[in-house]
Amino acid sequence: MSSENTNWNQSVAGVVIRNNNVLLGRHTYGSGNGKLIIPGGYVDFGETPQAALKREFMEETNVKVEPGEILGIRFNMHDWYIVFRAEYVSGEAASDNNENSEVLWVDVDEALTRDDVPELTKKCIQCAISGEKGLHLENYEGSKKQAPYSLYTA
Repeated sequence: MSSENTNWNQSVAGVVIRNNNVLLGRHTYGSGNGKLIIPGGYVDFGETPQAALKREFMEETNVKVEPGEILGIRFNMHDWYIVFRAEYVSGEAASDNNENSEVLWVDVDEALTRDDVPELTKKCIQCAISGEKGLHLENYEGSKKQAPYSLYTA
């Protein structure tokens, strides 16, 4: 959870829906302690948000994902937080027994009504199931000197 290489101002999360179930983890610290939230975490220096999402899912849930569209971005005075739609690739959901005490697939409709699922997680799930397109990755090479680049558009 702590690292010299962690950029505490940049974080990511992902909504993975499979067979009408959403993957959630019961957080063990901070304001999310005891709550079921979408998996995610901080971006390391030198890491893209997409790579961070893949790493965080594997570390926290044992599930391999592929980042898709951006569902939302939250900015505040201290940091930014990007929420991706993520596709399940492989793996059996399991807790890391550190940052979460359990990882489980929850029926989407149930997740949206549970008291132990915070509002931000519910909003992200609602965005994922709305049928609306999120921001999607466009091919964009940019300057090789400053690669990698990511351009997301509607």
